[in-house]
Amino acid sequence: MRNFLIALAGIACAAFAANAQQEMQHGHGPGARPAGDARNASFQRDMAEAMRRMDEGMMIRPSGNVDRDFAAMMIPHHQGAIDMAKAELQFGHDPVLRRLAQGIIVEQQQEIELMHRQLKKEK
Repeated sequence: MRNFLIALAGIACAAFAANAQQEMQHGHGPGARPAGDARNASFQRDMAEAMRRMDEGMMIRPSGNVDRDFAAMMIPHHQGAIDMAKAELQFGHDPVLRRLAQGIIVEQQQEIELMHRQLKKEK
């Protein structure tokens, strides 16, 4: 019985040590923030910055030309979507959302280019 308890204690100690080592490798040791928290904070910072730039860019002085104003406001709106999609690709893991983000980047960039062409035609 004594040998059984010693063996059980040894297994428990080994499991505890392995878990502690794994936590340290992943940034979860004593006093450390989990790596996921840092990634989430970086993601949130990038998203907030994308929205700030988008909102700022959309605040245009009306020109009196609805088409021009629409394009001028939609360009930063689409760029904001691109910036947010890039954050998803950098920090996200879900394959469906990552594929959606890739599509957003391609489609929104094409639409931005179209709107720039339209704005140049109106000059």
